[in-house]
Amino acid sequence: MSSRIRTVVVTLSTLLVAFFLMGAVLARTATSDGAYRQLGVYTDVLQRIKSDYVEEPDLKSVTLGAINGLLEAIDPFASYLSADQYKEYTKNRDAYKGSTGLILSKRFGYVGVVDAIPGSPASKAGLTTGDMVESIKGIATRDMPLAYANLLLAGKPGTTVEVSVVALRHPEPKKYTLARTIVQLPKVTEKMLEGQVGYIQVQAVTQSTAGEIAAAVKSLEKQGAKKLALDLRHCSTGSPEEGVAIANLFEDKGLLAYAQGQRYPRQDFKADPGRAITSLPLVVLTNRGTASSAELAAAALLDSKRAEVVGERSYGNASVQQAIAMDDGGAIILSVAKYYSPSGKSIQDVGVTPSVLVAEAEAQVESEDENPPEEQQQAAPEKPGEDPILKKGIEVLTKGVAPEAREASEKATSPGIPGNGSDELPNLVHPIPPNQAAPPQQK
Repeated sequence: MSSRIRTVVVTLSTLLVAFFLMGAVLARTATSDGAYRQLGVYTDVLQRIKSDYVEEPDLKSVTLGAINGLLEAIDPFASYLSADQYKEYTKNRDAYKGSTGLILSKRFGYVGVVDAIPGSPASKAGLTTGDMVESIKGIATRDMPLAYANLLLAGKPGTTVEVSVVALRHPEPKKYTLARTIVQLPKVTEKMLEGQVGYIQVQAVTQSTAGEIAAAVKSLEKQGAKKLALDLRHCSTGSPEEGVAIANLFEDKGLLAYAQGQRYPRQDFKADPGRAITSLPLVVLTNRGTASSAELAAAALLDSKRAEVVGERSYGNASVQQAIAMDDGGAIILSVAKYYSPSGKSIQDVGVTPSVLVAEAEAQVESEDENPPEEQQQAAPEKPGEDPILKKGIEVLTKGVAPEAREASEKATSPGIPGNGSDELPNLVHPIPPNQAAPPQQK
């Protein structure tokens, strides 16, 4: 490649990244000088790569990586699609009905698993929150647009797709062949527990879920329930508005949530007294797979002091996304507004931290050793089948929250504690990426 051509390519690449950077800082006059300084840093780094890197760099890949890195840094669920990718995305996103049940995010440049819908092929294969998808159909997910990853996983029911996954439980990548099916979302279930506790499990949220929960509450009250446990663990589907409807079943007044963005006017979601159905004491159970609508319900009930929340910090996934077309025919899919709890906490940024933090029992790491490492022995639950989060939730319903437990929760949300994405966090406050990528719509 001649020097002149290299110069032209570098200049065009720099201008492309400049376009994204300038778009990200529009309407932020006070910080525009800082943005331009950062652009200068990028230009300098690019020039050093061109002149000093050990071999001739692929500047197209460098620029693409820079764009994806920029988007992931501000919104781990954003995507940049080339013209060809965007054309395929708009053509096929509603045509492919088959799904593996995986709900995805971006993390460290790769595609990560928010959760697997219970009962789906991905869930039956054992994939879960925190796993990393290394490749899809043999294509590495490094710097792959999230929307394109979702497109690759979708297809005709009855077909299969091969994925390579680095799981929390296995140090080496493992290949899975996942079937594509019409995934049936689980219905709400209920049962009576000891101590007159009515237990309601919600593993997916749809437009009918609030009605199903209302019916479950009435059924449990007829059976003599005096307290309620609402289990929202591994519940990661549904729109935020549906989460507000769930919270309204238990709260009859006040602000439940609001949405707001730089150019998105604030939209308040307030409780409708006519939709509240019960005043029984309530505890909400969450884990790192609790996302989207379930998070808004948990945050609303926690902030209003209507319920205690027990378990792990939720995933952090509630925003309004929009596809923004580019002049080259491509597009970026970006969060244009975030959903906030009544106290003003961004669900996308911090998730929901329970008032009582409890780690969920981990499945024991598979090992062929007769004597597994000590840390593996400690990771297993004390008793097979024990559910420490549910156990603690019932205890909280009966005895209330101990002062030391509430203090631990407050420390976990203080400025001195690392936030989402930190690998230094213990399991109680699990490292979590913010929000989930989806087609341009409210999630």
